[in-house]
Amino acid sequence: MSDAHDNGELSDAILVSNEFAAVHVRKVATRNGERLEIRSLRQDRAIRLDALTLEALTWSTPLEVGKGLETPFGPDPSATEPVPDS
Repeated sequence: MSDAHDNGELSDAILVSNEFAAVHVRKVATRNGERLEIRSLRQDRAIRLDALTLEALTWSTPLEVGKGLETPFGPDPSATEPVPDS
């Protein structure tokens, strides 16, 4: 299945932006069903989320979702694990 982004076509995408970020959002069909693709224009990174993942976002508060911004590219390798108390 060809990806519209691979062909340079984003006519069906919605642009959402502010002074901090710009993303294209669009619905894509995959072999495993429909997904919402969110593509960062500055980082040229994308993620495809299924319906359950999107619904799970609604179970969180904006503050909980925002915690992902603390380390947006995964765990900080320089952070040390806390030592459990005996």
